[in-house]
Amino acid sequence: MTTSRTHAFWNKVGMKFLPFADAATAELPLGRLLRLSLFQVSVGMAAVLLTGTLNRVMIVELGTSATLVALMVSLPLVFAPLRALIGFKSDTHTSKLGWKRVPYIWFGTLLQFGGFAILPFALLVMTGEGHGPAVFGHAGAALAFLMVGAGMHTTQTAGLALATDLAPEAARPRVVALLYVMLLLGVMISALVIGQLLSNFTPTRLVQIIQGAALLTVILNMTALWKQEARNRQATAEQDNRPTFREVWSLFIVRPTTKRLLASVGLGAAAFSMQDVLLEPYGGQILGLSVGATTSLTGLWAMGMLGGFSLAAQKLSTGRDPHRLASIGARAGIFAFLLVILAAPLQSGAILAIGGMLIGFGNGMFSVGTLTAAMAISNEGKNGLALGAWGAVQATCVGLAIAIGAFARDIISSAAVNRALGGAFAAPATGYAFVYVAEILMLFGTIAVLRPLARPTIKQWDGAQQRFGLSEFPI
Repeated sequence: MTTSRTHAFWNKVGMKFLPFADAATAELPLGRLLRLSLFQVSVGMAAVLLTGTLNRVMIVELGTSATLVALMVSLPLVFAPLRALIGFKSDTHTSKLGWKRVPYIWFGTLLQFGGFAILPFALLVMTGEGHGPAVFGHAGAALAFLMVGAGMHTTQTAGLALATDLAPEAARPRVVALLYVMLLLGVMISALVIGQLLSNFTPTRLVQIIQGAALLTVILNMTALWKQEARNRQATAEQDNRPTFREVWSLFIVRPTTKRLLASVGLGAAAFSMQDVLLEPYGGQILGLSVGATTSLTGLWAMGMLGGFSLAAQKLSTGRDPHRLASIGARAGIFAFLLVILAAPLQSGAILAIGGMLIGFGNGMFSVGTLTAAMAISNEGKNGLALGAWGAVQATCVGLAIAIGAFARDIISSAAVNRALGGAFAAPATGYAFVYVAEILMLFGTIAVLRPLARPTIKQWDGAQQRFGLSEFPI
C-alpha cells in the first residue's frame, strides 16, 4: 500500500470512528482544538463540586442547613447575567500585549482557584471544627462559591469566544459540539473520580480534594491557553471612539429577531432543566427503583446528550439550519417528557429510562443548535458579546427553572396528598407530573418562538457562504 493510500485509509478510519475528528481544520488542528477544549473540562469539574459533591457533603456529612446550602449553591447564578458584559469586554479589551481573550480566561481561572483555595477552610469553620465564629465560615463559604461561579462564567464565555475566533465558519458547528462533549466528559469523569475519593469521607480528605481541584483547574486552563491566541496589538490598542457596552448592546438587542432567539434559548433551557433534580427522586419515590437504577438514569441522560451533540454536529456540517435543529430537539423533549409521565401509571422503569435518554438527546440538539445560531451573531470581532448573551440567558433560566421546579413539586405533591386537589390526584406523582407538563408546555412555546427563525430549506443556511456578521444575523 502506497504512502498516499495509507494516509487516505487512516483519514477515512478517523472520520468514521473518532467522534468529531472532522471538526479539525488546517487553521485549527485536532490536537490544538482538543487542548483548547480543556477549559470546558475545568468548568465541568467545578460544576460537579458546587452542585453535586459539596451540596451533599455539606448537608449530610457536615450537618449544614439545607436552606443555607441551597442559597450558597445558587450564588454562582448571581454572576450569570453578567456574561454578556464579560463577552463584550473581551471583544473590546485594551492590551499592550495584544491579547483579547487570554486575560479574561486567566482571571477567570484565578477566581476559580481562589474560591477553591478558601472553600474547605470556610466549611470547617462553618461547622465548628475550625477556629472562630461560625458566621465567619458562612461568609467565607459564600464568598468562595461566588468566586468559583464568577470564574466559571468568565472562563467559559471568553473560552467559547476564543474558539469562535479560531475556528473557520464552516467548522464552527462541529467545534461547538466538541466543546459541549468535553464539558459533559468533564462532568462525568469528575463525578466518578470525586465519588471514589470520598467513599470514606473525612474532613481532611475533603480539603485535599477541593485544593486538588484548584490546582488542576490552573493546570488545565493554562494548558488550554498555551499559544492559542495570536498577539495583535493593533486590535487591542486603545481607541478614543470605542463604543460603550450600552451602545453596542442597544444595537445588538434592538432587532426583534435577536430577542426571539434569546427568548427561545431561555424557554428551552428552562424547559429541559426544570426536572434536573427531580428525575432520580421520581424513579425512586414513584416507581420504587433502587439507588443504582436511579443513578443509571444520569448515565442514560449523558448518553442521550452525546447522541444529540453528535447528530447536531453532523447535520450542521451538511448545511442544516441550526434553528430548525433546535426545534427538532424541543420536539424530542416533548416526546421524552410524555414517556416520563407515562412511566408512573405503567410502573415501568424501562419507559422512564428511554424518557431520560431522550431528554438528554433533545437537550443536546437544542443546545448545539442555539449556540451555533448565537455564533452567527458576531460581527467585527464581537463574538464575545453574542456568546455571552447566550450564556447569560441560558445559565440564568436554568438556575431559576431548577429552583421553581423543586418548589412546585413540593407544593403540588403536598396539596395532592392532602386531597386538596381531589381524590383523583391524591398521589405524590401529581407534583412530578405537574412539573413535566409545565416543561412540555414550555417546549411547545419554544417551538413557536423558533419557527419564524428556521430556514425553509437547507440551501439557505450555508456555513461556507454565509458571513457570520451582526448585519447578516440569520434570523
